[in-house]
Amino acid sequence: MESISGNIVDIQSEKIFQGLIHVDGDLINSIEIVSENTDPALPYIIPGFTDSHVHIESSMLVPSEFARLAVVHGTVATVSDPHEIANVCGQEGVRFMIDNGAQVNFKFCFGAPSCVPATAFETSGAAIDAAGVHELLKLREISYLSEMMNFPGVINEDPEVVAKIAAAKAAGKPVDGHAPGLRGKALRKYVAAGISTDHECFTEEEAREKLGLGMKILIREGSAAKNFEALIGLLHEFPEQIMFCSDDKHPDSLVKGHINTLCERAVNKGIPLFNILRAACINPVVHYGLSNGLLRPGDQADFVLLKDLKFFRVTATYIRGICVARDGASRIKKLPVAAINHFKCQTIKGENLSSPASTQLIDGRLPVIESIDGELITRKLSFEPSLDGDRVVADPDRDILKIVVVNRYQPSPPAVAFIRNFGVKRGALASSVAHDSHNIIAVGTNDDFLAAAINMVIEKQGGVSAVSDHDSKILPLPVAGLMSAADGYEVARAYTEIDGMVKSMGSTLSAPFMTLSFMALLVIPALKLSDLGLFDGDEFRFVH
Repeated sequence: MESISGNIVDIQSEKIFQGLIHVDGDLINSIEIVSENTDPALPYIIPGFTDSHVHIESSMLVPSEFARLAVVHGTVATVSDPHEIANVCGQEGVRFMIDNGAQVNFKFCFGAPSCVPATAFETSGAAIDAAGVHELLKLREISYLSEMMNFPGVINEDPEVVAKIAAAKAAGKPVDGHAPGLRGKALRKYVAAGISTDHECFTEEEAREKLGLGMKILIREGSAAKNFEALIGLLHEFPEQIMFCSDDKHPDSLVKGHINTLCERAVNKGIPLFNILRAACINPVVHYGLSNGLLRPGDQADFVLLKDLKFFRVTATYIRGICVARDGASRIKKLPVAAINHFKCQTIKGENLSSPASTQLIDGRLPVIESIDGELITRKLSFEPSLDGDRVVADPDRDILKIVVVNRYQPSPPAVAFIRNFGVKRGALASSVAHDSHNIIAVGTNDDFLAAAINMVIEKQGGVSAVSDHDSKILPLPVAGLMSAADGYEVARAYTEIDGMVKSMGSTLSAPFMTLSFMALLVIPALKLSDLGLFDGDEFRFVH
């Protein structure tokens, strides 16, 4: 039996005392109170952190590598939606995530993806219907129905959507939500259908309405979407209904920190400590019925040692009684990975990306997507076009660049439109990470740069690439075109290099590749581009 000494943080009772945790195997045998006072020389011991909603694939790491990095920051569990790989490889992809994650000492709670494909207005690599969802929900490793993005289908009682929700209810598993901006009568119907959470709130007012209807609100701070500042004040009033999540987190961000950094920021905002720890450690376990120990006798020995309760510096992480990280070093070993993928497209030429004015203009004006740094939503703009003969071309001086989506699952003409706020002056970037169908998406200043960046991704069967006059880089992502099987820290370094290259080309976005990956996400308004064309997410129809 191992005994660990520290200042034990009892979140439920809102007490901190000096004590000993006696660990027997993977369980806490007993907790001994040494003194009612704390000793600042000792570490503070809390239950491990849980990311309450994350797509592991967005870290560009397979689950086993994600775990290696996350435990260093005190994360012991994730509520993981394998929606991204499901859109590429279907149920086989979900099982890949489960099998790979099971090989390491970490607590992955996977969901059954509810929207594969996300819409009928794009081409995905696979589909999972209600029967497939029902099959996945039978698995012990599947603990919930993943985010129901098709909120129009819920509200209008689409039979497939209703069947998926019914399957989760029959299995006694919660249903996650995804309803950006949904309010009023439509929201009430969405919640009444059994949707229990939302991580897409833009404003405090929206979140308050959803909290009032009994929903759990996930405060999200990822690499692109950042809602912490807008929502954190709610934790004063709703400590039982708030959780923390990252949703999508690139590898360089994961190296720097995880849920622990949100705790630090919340303390700096004056949020009561125990409210913060409920959101970070307790509420996800209760809502999803996770196996995480909550620092009680008889619980699994999942806990974190912290240097302090202000900066949340992690000195050690324990999962099932085993120390998986200490002093900033992971003790989870690197594992070999057998990749799966779905990639069936050929390289292209710049001339394939030509954009005739007849197909681009509406009443003589050019519709333009406006990306917003730190947000998944976009705006609809309209400009006088820049023309070269009868073709519309990019205009870097006005920061109007060309955006392209190439179907990676079958030969098909590329979709072309225009976008603002990427800031690149000369060159292009491309990615096979493009929510939700994960076709190849690229933004650039001319057709030749775009074709070069896209072809690098095709040749590697997945990746993120950048091309300029003087340089070209690619980070290969051979696992479903979404993830690397390489060492997570090496992937993070490679990503930092290519991210820096894009910023040196003029991009002012904080995470240009993460922002790029959401420019094909049709379920988030207002204007996006799928492989089938420019799409208006407010009116849910193609623009032309």
